[in-house]
Amino acid sequence: MVRKARVVKAARRPEVRLPELVAWSDGEVVPDGDYDGLEFRDADLAEQDGGGARFMDCALTGCALDGTGLNHARVLDSVLTGIRGVGTDLAEATLRDVELVDARLGGTQLHGAVLERVLVRGGKIDYLNLRKARLKDVVFEGCVLIEPDFGGARLERVEFVDCVLKGADLTAATLVDVDLRLAAELDIARGVDRLSGAVISHAQLLDLAPVLAAAMGLRVAEAD
Repeated sequence: MVRKARVVKAARRPEVRLPELVAWSDGEVVPDGDYDGLEFRDADLAEQDGGGARFMDCALTGCALDGTGLNHARVLDSVLTGIRGVGTDLAEATLRDVELVDARLGGTQLHGAVLERVLVRGGKIDYLNLRKARLKDVVFEGCVLIEPDFGGARLERVEFVDCVLKGADLTAATLVDVDLRLAAELDIARGVDRLSGAVISHAQLLDLAPVLAAAMGLRVAEAD
């Protein structure tokens, strides 16, 4: 019996097993800080600077991250639940084995970041900046992404499951084993020509037909 080859390689999901955590009570995060095995619950981290900090085996629950500076931070083996904020700066950060659940974020900066074995489940993220980021084994599940920017990014083994994707920018992006078939809504504003390396459903192909035709310079008209 010959087995049918997979159309696309599945993403490996994170398996986060947090140890017994200690409540964080310092009041502020600091640049290059080292946070290990801590629980940040309902913490107001707005406008604080944690650039270059390392979060290992941590839980952030219900935290406010408006304008928080976390550029070059490393978030490892951690769970972020119900975080919220506008303008959170995670530029060139590393997220590895991370679960992001029910986030409410806007204008989050993740350009140049590295995401590996990351699950984004539920919530809504507006204007997510992932330009020139590297995503490997990342799953977006049951979330809403409004105008995400993947310009120049590399996506490998990335899945969109029951996810609303509106106004996505794929300009100059590289896609390898990207599965879009289960996206609840797929709307690509720019870079539709970069879909090579992705797999879509027949229904999505019909929906994208006008955008694909425009990208090819193909005119569609009724016969006289």
